[in-house]
Amino acid sequence: MLFINYEEIKMRQHANPLSKVFKDIQPIPPLKEIFNDFTKPLHLDIGCGSGDFLMNLAKNNKNWNYIGLEIREKLVIKSKSKLKDESIDNLFFAYGNAEYLIEDCIGKFPVDVVSSVSFNFPDPWFKKKHHKRRVVQPLLINKISQLMANGGYISIKSDVEELFEYMDLIITNSKIFNTYIYQDSEIIHSYNPINLKTNREMYVTRKKLKVLDRIYKKI
Repeated sequence: MLFINYEEIKMRQHANPLSKVFKDIQPIPPLKEIFNDFTKPLHLDIGCGSGDFLMNLAKNNKNWNYIGLEIREKLVIKSKSKLKDESIDNLFFAYGNAEYLIEDCIGKFPVDVVSSVSFNFPDPWFKKKHHKRRVVQPLLINKISQLMANGGYISIKSDVEELFEYMDLIITNSKIFNTYIYQDSEIIHSYNPINLKTNREMYVTRKKLKVLDRIYKKI
């Protein structure tokens, strides 16, 4: 059974990541404390929203571990509450600014533990003066690379063309990742082998709007 949060589909709730409120974080515990088997490939979903997408992934793909990062505390609390009602041992939700959370994991997580990272329909922050609030920033991409194995992947999706182009420019300009196209034989071993969709992507598809997506591989 798929989890669908229709309220999240309807609107994006702003949370300014530059606010001093997010300077203090609740660190992600060591992986051996949150997963039964912490040696599995690890996927990070940055801006996981209600967590429905990750819950569906974790239930359908026991070969991976998943961590969802979300800056809106109420959504994380709800996600953790739903998780208690499910027999899912390969998923963890973390609250806070992704940049600070990932920085805290450097040196704490095993080297090269992260196999892939996704940014699914992040807040576009349309006004130019607010672009610095967008989640994909050069510093974050650099920090992700420090946790990621060579050959690891970043995937982005958006229904906002300007935001998509912005994210693409940030990632390609890092010189750490190259654009990549999954081979059919690789999809079955990816974090999303049966191509599950987020609530937002299902909504955009129903509205017959364009979903923009791209994959990058760590050099």
